[in-house]
Amino acid sequence: MSELHKFLFDGLPVRGVIVRLTDAWTEILSRRASNSSTGAYAPEVRDMLGEMTAAAALMQANIKFDGALVLQIFGDGPVKVAVVEVQSDLSLRATATVQPQVDPGATLSQMVNVHNQGRCAITLDPKTKFPGQQPYQGVVPLFDDHGVPIEKLSAVLEHYMLQSEQLDTTLVLAADDQVAAGLLIQRLPMAGTGNLAGSMVSKETEDQIGLNEHYNRIAILASSLKREELLTLDVETMLRRLFWEESITRFEPLSGDSAPRFACSCSRERVGKMIVGLGREEAESIIEERGDIEVGCEFCGMQYRFDPIDAAQLFVDAVQIVNAGPDAH
Repeated sequence: MSELHKFLFDGLPVRGVIVRLTDAWTEILSRRASNSSTGAYAPEVRDMLGEMTAAAALMQANIKFDGALVLQIFGDGPVKVAVVEVQSDLSLRATATVQPQVDPGATLSQMVNVHNQGRCAITLDPKTKFPGQQPYQGVVPLFDDHGVPIEKLSAVLEHYMLQSEQLDTTLVLAADDQVAAGLLIQRLPMAGTGNLAGSMVSKETEDQIGLNEHYNRIAILASSLKREELLTLDVETMLRRLFWEESITRFEPLSGDSAPRFACSCSRERVGKMIVGLGREEAESIIEERGDIEVGCEFCGMQYRFDPIDAAQLFVDAVQIVNAGPDAH
């Protein structure tokens, strides 16, 4: 079963999170593999998307955001876009659009950043919005300050965290066809139990970037974790091997119903609204050409079919709602 563990380094301004996605990850992969129009991901794409999924779960659990955290990578390579969405209850979904196929052994830049056009975006979309409020989005390139492509997703996200939160962060990520896993270590501006208050960007925080000896020591230990260890070791063994000299307070792990898990928010109603958004003329054109409108969810593979009568009814209902005014909602 998938699980997520949080812990603090006693008396130090450092906290950590470990996630191991098992059933949640294999569910995502099996739905993709069973989609006749796409087929299974190439191993290189699979592993990249798995690392993204683990990272997004870590970040959502770390910031406790009441809404959706959406992690996207897009650019000018064969992977046009890869998307992971994690809700506040840690339900998640992920997908990637690939055209054409990825070459065996392709790196991150070869998949998404061929001509340094690749970007990584993190969007925070609140569950409850004020009138006119827009989701917050931060974007970083897939290359460093010297224009050199970055080949590790973890390095891209560490740069994002430093830029957005002004806090040192270390990420170790790995994925295969059975597990997507990640370890996050982050320096916080407050010592001891104050860690639980979360990050507060301040002048003090800025002054300590890269200088805290306790964080640096723990980050070096965390970075020594090998890919195979992250994929195969249980959390207890992992923590013992890495931090056996440190005093750690662990919190109740999230497992079972509270653990990260696959869930898709698509529905026939939402697809219907999308068709209405296309406009009656476009919808009728599709029906004339194909006989019906069929829309497949790229996240879960669910197929939604609207015959001519179904499609016509969508626009009748839309007109009735508009004419009825706000009370119709």
